[in-house]
Amino acid sequence: MIQGKKVLAIIPARAGSKGVPRKNIREIGGKPLIAWTIEEANKSKYIDRLIMSSEDDEIISISQKWGCEVAFKRPVELAQDDTPGIAPVLHALNQLPIYDYVILLQPTSPLRKVIDIDSCLEACVRSQSYSSVSVTKSDSSPYWMYTIDKAGQMKPFIKTHDIYERRQDLPNIYLLNGAVYVAQTAWLIENKTFISEGTTPYVMPIERSLDIDTELDFNLLQLRIKETVTTQTIYTC
Repeated sequence: MIQGKKVLAIIPARAGSKGVPRKNIREIGGKPLIAWTIEEANKSKYIDRLIMSSEDDEIISISQKWGCEVAFKRPVELAQDDTPGIAPVLHALNQLPIYDYVILLQPTSPLRKVIDIDSCLEACVRSQSYSSVSVTKSDSSPYWMYTIDKAGQMKPFIKTHDIYERRQDLPNIYLLNGAVYVAQTAWLIENKTFISEGTTPYVMPIERSLDIDTELDFNLLQLRIKETVTTQTIYTC
């Protein structure tokens, strides 16, 4: 609860995945991928209820083992490749009592910490916004990007009179990192999106913004985990 308002957090995890089969329960760092999100969400000082939304019995069983409530089984038709990301959230809200705020935590952001979850919610409440989402500063700027036309000529992706020759002169650009989405529940039900013109950003460091979608992402995650363990070992010796 935050400022007397009740908070629901939802972790959506379906069985299907084209990039990495069964990725949500694939073991990484000694535990299934979904466990990383469950553990951090359970540390939150604001979340009143944490639930898993899944159509898969194995995911449901593993989620319960790692301390996440499964209040219902998601319909299979809401767990397809073309199912909009907002669909399981709206379905969950339709199954449960009304909470003042809802947080969406995708299991593909395992490096997100509880401070990111709570801080994103705080940003939403503090700014009196309808929603807040996590972002990270982009390494690649669209001001240095081009398209190639049918004649094979390069065209600036963003047309501007300004010429940026040095990286430090480029405007800061931020990307959605998929880690934390927060919204006032009533507003979300009406608008069916976490993002609008008035959405408040919560900036996360790039080292906690890895989004798992491919085998390469899993390899990068494994390296990050090894680096963290090595660093901790050095400082405790």
